Amino acid sequence: MASLLDLGSPAGAAHVGWRQAEVGRLLDRAASARHPAGGFGRLDERGAVQLTAGRPLWVTCRMVHCLSLGHLLGRPGDAALVDEGLRALREEFADERYGGWFADADPDRRGEGRKEAYGHAFVVLAAASASVAGRPGARDLLADALDVVVSRLWDPAVGMPVDATDRTFTVPEPYRGANAAMHLVEALLAAADATGEAGWRARALSVAARLAGSAAAHGWRLPEHYDATWHELPDYNAERPRDPFRPYGATPGHALEWARLLLTLEASLAADAPSWLRHAAVALAARAVTDGWDTEVGGFVYTTSLRGEPVVAERFHWVACEAIGACWALATATGDPVWAERYEQYWAFTRTHLLDPEQPGLWRHELDAGNRPVARTWTDRPDVYHAVQACLLPSLPLAPGLAVALARC
Repeated sequence: MASLLDLGSPAGAAHVGWRQAEVGRLLDRAASARHPAGGFGRLDERGAVQLTAGRPLWVTCRMVHCLSLGHLLGRPGDAALVDEGLRALREEFADERYGGWFADADPDRRGEGRKEAYGHAFVVLAAASASVAGRPGARDLLADALDVVVSRLWDPAVGMPVDATDRTFTVPEPYRGANAAMHLVEALLAAADATGEAGWRARALSVAARLAGSAAAHGWRLPEHYDATWHELPDYNAERPRDPFRPYGATPGHALEWARLLLTLEASLAADAPSWLRHAAVALAARAVTDGWDTEVGGFVYTTSLRGEPVVAERFHWVACEAIGACWALATATGDPVWAERYEQYWAFTRTHLLDPEQPGLWRHELDAGNRPVARTWTDRPDVYHAVQACLLPSLPLAPGLAVALARC
């Protein structure tokens, strides 16, 4: 039987058609997240923008990224929404005094103005995608964001990002995290595509090499937490295992996300790619499936210990999305049919359990161990970034990234 990844087969063609339609539904939800105060807000359980939940930097950036892809797909109205998001990044999120971007555009949510590599990575991604989409001011924003990352949030001694600092960029937090580092790799790859400057890929490779080495030392379970010298903190947040950004232990969803990014990096580097990239991608994904996938009822657990035991059994929509993306990338890069089979399995789970039939384009964000909707870690459905990418990637090459690939279609 033909795989869903066989785009020329009837099943593959029908799958492509459904994914294209779902992208439209998801981007309609992104459009509805426009916040009247500027930028974009989090979506609640009914898909309405939350007016009192702040305007996180990462949410606005991810919406700008997705709507830039929508503009490249030819969707009317998305360009104006991208431009509104770019305006908000320049005028409401930007710190005119010390540079960089506040973690939230609402003044009463800024606290002392902490600056985070996680959010700044998404500024780079948003600006890169908007640049490829030809939006006014996006290239200047991208240049500014890359300058801040390199000059303020980068430790040249180890070739790795600094996770967070105070507002002035002079007092770095002693914590370092694999999550922010991973999204910076994604952003740097997008920046290389948008600018044509290969040096951003070299920087991404530096980050990937260190964290792949850490994962290899733990049987391809990637520790998430480190101190300022990148020594592991295995007990970090043991008392807060459901933390939405810094959960205790290992996160199978991130291992799957890393697998896809490593293969994109390999394809981007072409003949210059080191051989360990593919080996690490396969090993990370295989370990994530072994540890994370529930073979009885389906779904990936949120976290495990560094020995592989489940810690938080809830399932999140973004993990299924990253599993889909990883399996597409692995099937494409290796030709191993097991990844095509898993691709179909994870899409079947997604369409059965995560798509909300009452609210098109609004995926259920969190399920319990029995795959029933819950809200234990998240109380909303904040954005559409993971789902949009899961729907778009399987019709595109491993490299270049989404924006440039769509621009060439």
